[in-house]
Amino acid sequence: MPVSQRVKDITPFQVMEILERGHELERAGKHVVHLEIGEPDFATPECVNEAARRAIRDGHTHYTHSLGLIELREAICEYYGTRYGAAVHPDQVIVTQGTSPGMFLTFAALLHPGDKVVLSDPCYACYPNFVTFAGGLPAPVRVLEDDGFQYRVERIEEVLDERVRAVLINSPANPTGTVLSAERTRAIAGLGPVVVSDEIYQGLVYEGQEHSILEFTDNAFVLNGFSKLFAMTGWRLGYLIAPRPYIRPMQRLCQNFFISACSVSQWAGVAALKEAWEDVERMRQIYDQRRRFLLSRLEALGFSVKSHPTGAFYVLAGAGHLRGSEDSLSLAFDILEKALVGVTPGIDFGPGAEGYLRFSYASSLENIAEGMDRLKPYVQEHTRA
Repeated sequence: MPVSQRVKDITPFQVMEILERGHELERAGKHVVHLEIGEPDFATPECVNEAARRAIRDGHTHYTHSLGLIELREAICEYYGTRYGAAVHPDQVIVTQGTSPGMFLTFAALLHPGDKVVLSDPCYACYPNFVTFAGGLPAPVRVLEDDGFQYRVERIEEVLDERVRAVLINSPANPTGTVLSAERTRAIAGLGPVVVSDEIYQGLVYEGQEHSILEFTDNAFVLNGFSKLFAMTGWRLGYLIAPRPYIRPMQRLCQNFFISACSVSQWAGVAALKEAWEDVERMRQIYDQRRRFLLSRLEALGFSVKSHPTGAFYVLAGAGHLRGSEDSLSLAFDILEKALVGVTPGIDFGPGAEGYLRFSYASSLENIAEGMDRLKPYVQEHTRA
């Protein structure tokens, strides 16, 4: 039987292709250094683990409210109020099974067939697929390394028309590590369309200060979660903050498609927001140390990083000195096979990142050093004449 066209149109997530090939090599006895995947290597803070154990002991192992535990929604509101000065009511919060379901809910509620969403190029690889699956059309806007990979408002204005329903921002950004300035965030908020703000890497900032879109407008959807900041990827816990008129329609989607997020993970999330900040600061400082080390090693190998990342845990490095860099997907697989180092091809993030490779420093200094040591002979052999 034929597969639906909607599913056929979904492109592969190339970082997962690289990761899965790396796992095949490992099953064959090879040792791969993984610098491709954006997953914290830290253990989940113990206060979070203990809250989960307590929830199980106390029998909190059943369905919750479809919007999420009120205790968690209140903690999220308190966090946004304390950190960003944003007034958020628990009735505006939907707790989800990771951030991706929040993205699904947002675009399902926002988009009519043919509506457009402005996306940066490069951007997180899955954004265009979420938009198209919901019946929308991506409207890409190139962001340039010489400009710190930041949106220019005038470039957004060039693509605005009556079908543009939303502008999506991601700060700190994947794959660039860019932190959007307050001035540009405010300007984007004033353009008119709804702003969808993916804030999953907020808190992982090493220079300057990140901003929430809710500091500048209420006409916004905020996507956030616990995977990155609290090293809770496997707990599958995220949330969505939305204008009140959208909450009830999205709640109906939750009831039909998801029931509720995991009850134990939700109690763990309460503990994360209330008790884990010392752990978060320790992890942030270590990420910063890794960031500076990785940048120095990449630049010593001839990779171009004109705009140093100041957030998240990625470096998007120009690989133009390497033969084959015009096909970053083939280059990434070649590096994997020959150097046994996993890196992400720039093309995964859009045409604007072709010729680049993304390196993740969500890995120990020892692993990063080993990966750079393995890359050195590969680079020497494949540098253009």
